[in-house]
Amino acid sequence: MGVDKHYPRDLIGYGVHPPHPHWPHEAVIAVSVVLNYEEGGEYCVLHGDAHSESVLTDLGAVDALPNARNLNVESNFEYGSRVGFWEIMRLLRSRRVDATVYAVGMALERNAQAAAEIAQSGFEVACHGERWIDYQDIAEEAERAHMLRNIATITSMIGRRPVGWYTGRPSINTRRLVTEIGGFLYDSDAYNDDLPYWTEIAGRRHLVVPHSFDANDSRLQRGGDFSTGEEFFSYCRDAFDWLYRMGTEGRPRMMTISLHGRIIGRPGRIGALAKLLDHMQGHNGVWLCNRAAIAQHWIAHHSDRPPASRSK
Repeated sequence: MGVDKHYPRDLIGYGVHPPHPHWPHEAVIAVSVVLNYEEGGEYCVLHGDAHSESVLTDLGAVDALPNARNLNVESNFEYGSRVGFWEIMRLLRSRRVDATVYAVGMALERNAQAAAEIAQSGFEVACHGERWIDYQDIAEEAERAHMLRNIATITSMIGRRPVGWYTGRPSINTRRLVTEIGGFLYDSDAYNDDLPYWTEIAGRRHLVVPHSFDANDSRLQRGGDFSTGEEFFSYCRDAFDWLYRMGTEGRPRMMTISLHGRIIGRPGRIGALAKLLDHMQGHNGVWLCNRAAIAQHWIAHHSDRPPASRSK
């Protein structure tokens, strides 16, 4: 059987000759810290859904309850918006770390105090979907309507139009809808590189700034592969150290660290984030930045690079 020439995936990427990003001030690594704000936008019958949430809780593997509330799951999510969010924001702001907030529209609408704090922080706010749900089986027109609502909510509550997109659980239509709606510098619904890259969607050039599932506190959820904050710290430190070393050898990359208020915001874990920030800020040549800044840099300095050979 021959290889399909129209295979829609790109398994090659930059290959043996990745570009030198030439980060600002010739930093040897760009680090993007992301806070996911999702609490209040998850699956819940109170939101008109047919079942309760079952993903990214601290309760281990739980079943989605059909046509019923799961009060333990709801309460677990509430910790993120009531406590964990504030702990993380205080820490990031005290260390003067620029960051990106992935904001779910419905979640933001349910917590005006959190929205005001995000707006005042100056952090980039990227769209994270109108709902924190799986869009795989959502009709295209419904997904488009959700996207427009998410944009409008962030623009109204934060005071500036979002320029980044990350659904997290996207559909086959998501990236195309992002490009059709327009106004975005990038999306991050990819995990396939340590550098941004151009792709082509429906004849349009589009920038992807890949996200990360590995340097992600989601691995700390009960039943995950990290059981303590120390394990999260050790993994992220090792990833940073390796990428930093590559940068000093002339191959700079980017690193994404993904956070959730209901996970890393817990008392037994937040110290690991503080240690990680201390470790990174103890090095020279580190560009701690938001994702829009990475996209703007790539657009300004690498816009001549051809798009990937295959679109998604």
